Amino acid sequence: MATHIIEMIQKALGFPPLQKIDPNIQETKNKPLLQQATFAQAAIPAVLAGLFRYTRSDKGCNDILAGVGPQNWLDTIFKNKKDIAVEKVAHYAGLPFEETALRMEDIARAAVKLIHEGAGEKPIAEKIRVSISGQRHNILVHLPAALQLGDLLNDNAMDDRTNKMEGPVSNVMHTIENKFSGGGT
Repeated sequence: MATHIIEMIQKALGFPPLQKIDPNIQETKNKPLLQQATFAQAAIPAVLAGLFRYTRSDKGCNDILAGVGPQNWLDTIFKNKKDIAVEKVAHYAGLPFEETALRMEDIARAAVKLIHEGAGEKPIAEKIRVSISGQRHNILVHLPAALQLGDLLNDNAMDDRTNKMEGPVSNVMHTIENKFSGGGT
């Protein structure tokens, strides 16, 4: 994927651009004024963080490669914690639970479609895993800490403020992290 998946989804679904999270305050520097922007800021990285965890297994990658996938991607990605994930995003965005769930499902479908298309010719599970691993840092710098998705997905590194840091040394460290996150856990 040549472009960041966050931007691709944001543009495909007509959301305003997302802001990076400031590692010092653990929130965006400028609070989005529009509810749609607040929703996108929480929902897109939350869904992608869930997809990142889901693609750590061959089954997850193969589901994406199949192209059709399950009826409800949120159930598949978050399993029995789907309602908690949706509630966190709904609370952050100030939207009703049902509306949030439907809109997050749209984001999940769009993300799966983009990941599937980005796998190129002769797609294999490893291509999916590597592709999403390369997007990890970009996902985490947009993921609001208030969601505490790391706790939900049993990946405390997601909520670590060092994932939101950028600069020469931080970027080298994130490249190394992305290489190590390519394997299954």
